[in-house]
Amino acid sequence: MSDTSGARDGAITPAAFEPLSPGAPGPQRRHHPLRWLLLGLGLLFALLMAFLLSARSVLISVDAKGAAGTDASSDASSDASSHASLDARIDIDGLHLPFGERVLIRPGSYPLSASATGYAPLQTRLEVTDDDSQQVLLTLTPLPGRLDISAEPAGARVLLDGEALGNAPLNNLEVAAGPHTLRLEAPRYQSWEREIDVTGREQRQQVQAQLLPAWAEISLASNPAGATVLVDGEAVATTPAVVEVLQGEQRLGLSLAGFATWQQTLEVVAGQPQDLGNITLTPAAGVLQLSSSPSGANVTLEGEYQGQTPLTLELAPGVAQRIQLSRPGYRRHSESLTLAAGEQDERHVRLSAQLGELRLAVSPPEATVKVNGKVVGQGSQTLSLPAFEHRIEVSLPGYATVVRRVTPRSGIEQQLEFALQTQEAAKLAKLTPQITTALGQTLKLFIPGDSPLKEFTLGASRRESGRRANEVLRPVALQRMFYLQTTEVTNAQFRQFQANHNSGQVEGNSLNREHQPVAAVSWQQAAQFCNWLSRKEGLEPFYRQEQGIVTGFNPNALGYRLPSETEWAWAARAEGESLLKFPWGETFPPTEPVENYADNTSAYVTGRILNGYTDGYVVSAPVASFKPNSKGLYDMGGNVAEWVHDVYTIPPANAGRETDPLGAQSGDNFVIRGASWSLSKLAELRLSYRDYGQAARDDVGFRIARYAE
Repeated sequence: MSDTSGARDGAITPAAFEPLSPGAPGPQRRHHPLRWLLLGLGLLFALLMAFLLSARSVLISVDAKGAAGTDASSDASSDASSHASLDARIDIDGLHLPFGERVLIRPGSYPLSASATGYAPLQTRLEVTDDDSQQVLLTLTPLPGRLDISAEPAGARVLLDGEALGNAPLNNLEVAAGPHTLRLEAPRYQSWEREIDVTGREQRQQVQAQLLPAWAEISLASNPAGATVLVDGEAVATTPAVVEVLQGEQRLGLSLAGFATWQQTLEVVAGQPQDLGNITLTPAAGVLQLSSSPSGANVTLEGEYQGQTPLTLELAPGVAQRIQLSRPGYRRHSESLTLAAGEQDERHVRLSAQLGELRLAVSPPEATVKVNGKVVGQGSQTLSLPAFEHRIEVSLPGYATVVRRVTPRSGIEQQLEFALQTQEAAKLAKLTPQITTALGQTLKLFIPGDSPLKEFTLGASRRESGRRANEVLRPVALQRMFYLQTTEVTNAQFRQFQANHNSGQVEGNSLNREHQPVAAVSWQQAAQFCNWLSRKEGLEPFYRQEQGIVTGFNPNALGYRLPSETEWAWAARAEGESLLKFPWGETFPPTEPVENYADNTSAYVTGRILNGYTDGYVVSAPVASFKPNSKGLYDMGGNVAEWVHDVYTIPPANAGRETDPLGAQSGDNFVIRGASWSLSKLAELRLSYRDYGQAARDDVGFRIARYAE
C-alpha cells in the first residue's frame, strides 16, 4: 500500500532502459510454410491462365503414303508420342500444352520435326496464327525400297521407267517408292514389261522375269541337198536344216551354185514352228552382158522387148534363144545364143549404119555447120548420116542461128537451105504483121526505122495557113516498132470494159450505137481501158495506177497504151518522103468525101459547116466508113478526134531532136489529135492541128497502140 500511496503522491517516471549485451539473443519471428505454398500456387495459376487465354488450339495430323498407295496417319497426342502404326513422333521447339488430340500453343513460328520408321524425317516450321482453331497436315515421304531383279535368260537388259540400269541379275537396287514400269530386253527374245509398285520404307522386294523366245523353228530341205539357207540375205545353215527365224515378215532363200536362187517371204509367229518341206531348185539361167556400138539399141529376146543396150539378160539354160538389136538409122542385128546353167558371157554388137545423104545449101558461105552439136564444116556441103533424126545447126556471128531437125532416108538425097538473117531481120521476121485483141480489135505492125521519114518534124511552119501557136516545129525520130489499131475504139468494145457507158446524143442524133466510135470518155478512162485490156491478155500494164487513178507509165512495158503524139503524127502524115498537110493532100477544101467532118447536113447541130461538102453523116459514123490512108488506118483525120498519150505542152523553139518521145509522166491536160465530125475550118482539118484537155467530150475518142518489143 505504501508503494501505491507513494506513487499517487509523486509523478510517474519512466523506467530506465538498459540495452542487451552484444551477445544476448533478441526476440524471434515465426515462419508460416502454408502461406508460401499458397503464394506459389497463385502465381502458377495466374501464369497458366495467362497462357490459356492467349494460346490457340492446333490439330497436327501426320499423313504418310506408302509405296502401295495406302495412307497411314495419326494425330499428335498430348505427350507427342507415336502415331498410329507409323510410330510417328512430333517434336515442337517451344512452349505448348497437349490437350487431347490438339496442342495449345501461343501464336508464333516454332521449329517442328516429325519422324517415323521407314520414312524420311521432316523438318519444318509450325506457323500459329490468331485463329482460335487451326489444323496442320504433315506428309512424310517414304524411304526408297530395295529391289532384286532376276531374268531368264540371264544378261537381259533392264530398263526402269525407260532408263537403262544394267543387265540382270541386279540386286539391292535402291528404287523410289511408288509405281514404276519395268522392262527387260534380250536379243531374239520378246520384251518383258510389267507395272510394279515399290513399297519403299527400305523394304526388299524381288522380281523374276521369264522372257519368251521371239523366234519359231522353220524346217526345210532342198533337192539337191546342201543349199545354203539365207535369212534376210544372211547364211545361217545348209539343207536339210531346222533354223530359228525371228518373228515378223522374213525373207528366206536357198542358194546353190548352178541353180537359181529360191526365195520366199514368210510371216513368222514366235513359238509356232513351220515345215516348208522339200524344195526343188531349178537350174540357174545363163547371164549375158550385152552392149552395142552405138549404145541405146533396142533389144528383144524371143520377140519380147528387154530394154536398151547396155543391159544384162538372163537366158534359159541349155536352150537356144534369139536376140535382136535395132536402132533407127542402123541395120537390124539378129543372132541365136545358148548358155549353160549359171554360165556368164559377154557380147558386143557393132551395128551397121543405114546412111542417107543431106545436101546443105548454106549462106553466107562462112557460116558454121554443126550436126548434133559437133562442127562438121562451113558453108554448103553434102553429109552422109545415119537414117535417124539429127539436129542441124547453122550459125554465124551477127546472124540469127538456124536450127532444124531432119531424118535422112537411105537411098534418097535430101536438100536443105539455110539462109541466115541478120539479128535485126530475124527479129522482124518473128513479129506478127497484125495482131487481134481479145475484143476483136485489129492492130497493124509499123517499123518506122524502115521508113524514109523515120526522122521528121512535128508541128507546122509559121507561114502555113491556119497554123496555131501550139504547133511549134520540133525534130523527132522513131526507132521502136509499134502496133497501132486500124480503127477507133467502138462503143461495143469500150462497153466490155465499162458496161454502163453511154456516148450520148446530139440534137436527137445518137453517138451511142455499137459500131460508132466511143465518145464522152476522159483521158483517164481511155488509159484505164488500156490497162484493163493488158491485164485481160496477161500483158504488163503500161500505165501506173494508184487508187484507180493513172499517175504515170512504164516505157518498157509491152501492154496496151494510147499512141504517142509522134507515132500518131507519123501514122497520119508520113507519105513516102513527105508529110501530108490534109488527109487528102495539100489543097483545101476536099473535092470528094474522104473523112467525116461537119458537112452540109450538120448545120443545125454544129452551127458551122464545110460548105459544099457532104459525107452522109450528121454526127459520128460507124468506124471504117471511109477509105483508109496509105498505111491502112481508118478515120485518122475525122469522125472523132483522138486522145494521145502525151501530156500537153507547147515545145520550146529550137529544141533538140528527141527519139521515141513520150512526154512527162503526169500533167493536168493531154494532147488531142485529129479533126472530128463537129469541125470544119481549114485550121482544124490540118493533120498538124493540136488540141488539149482532160475531161470527156462528145467528139473525142481514142485508138490503142502498144510496143512490139
